[in-house]
Order: sequence, then C-alpha cells, then structure tokens
Amino acid sequence: MKIRNILLKSIEARRYTGRNERPKQVRIDHNSTITQIYDVQDKQSMIDFQYTASYGPVGVIKLEGTLQYQADDAKTLAKEWNASRKMPNQIASQLHTAIMHACVPEAVGIAKDLGLPPPIPLPQVRLGDNPKQGQVGPEVA
Repeated sequence: MKIRNILLKSIEARRYTGRNERPKQVRIDHNSTITQIYDVQDKQSMIDFQYTASYGPVGVIKLEGTLQYQADDAKTLAKEWNASRKMPNQIASQLHTAIMHACVPEAVGIAKDLGLPPPIPLPQVRLGDNPKQGQVGPEVA
C-alpha cells in the first residue's frame, strides 16, 4: 500500500475569543474523517478527507484535502466504502495516520497565526532539586 500526493484543498480557521481572553485550560480535540473514496484505476483510488482541531469555545482549525491510495485492493476498497462507509481497520489506521502526519504540522502554523496553542503536546522541562521521580527524558544542563 502506498499513500501519495496528499494535497490540501481548503483551510478554515477561526478564533472565537479575543487574544487577551485566555481560559485556564484548553482541550484540543483532533479528528480526521474520510469523506469520499473514488475509484480512479484498477490499483488506484483518490480519497477525500477532513481534519479538524477543535479548541472548544476558543477556536477551530479545519483542513480538507485529498490523497492518492495505491494498492492491489484499491478498487475493492472504493466499492466497499461507497456501499457501506466502512473499511478494514488496518487500512483505516494507515490512512488516518497519514492524514494526521500531513495536517498537524499545517495546523501548528495556523494556530500560531491565530494565537492558539499548538495542537500538539509540547515537552515539559523540569529543573530544580525535586524533578519528578521516574521522569524519563533528555538531560538538561
């Protein structure tokens, strides 16, 4: 299986609150959705998708795009999807992982422009006499 040519078609981003209004905690929810699968050739399908990073009452980032799926079962996948809106878990996992890998870096830049927290967990650096017991990570000198 090969996933190629991930292209973004649409970017929509909105901040609902002012930049000075900062809630104490912001929950960031990620969601990727396959919206359509088109049979292009015998071993090739085009897949439309949406990615959303929701910041609750603070804002939202939505990306839409398409990717090319190449595999021996591409035609079967398109038929099954159009009939039942379902696909094998292994293929779904690989597709959603590819979508996240393409969209999250884009969303980080957009979040910065809007003054939203990045939609990825940032590393926590703890210095001092009492770092957490059992903490594993890079050493800081």
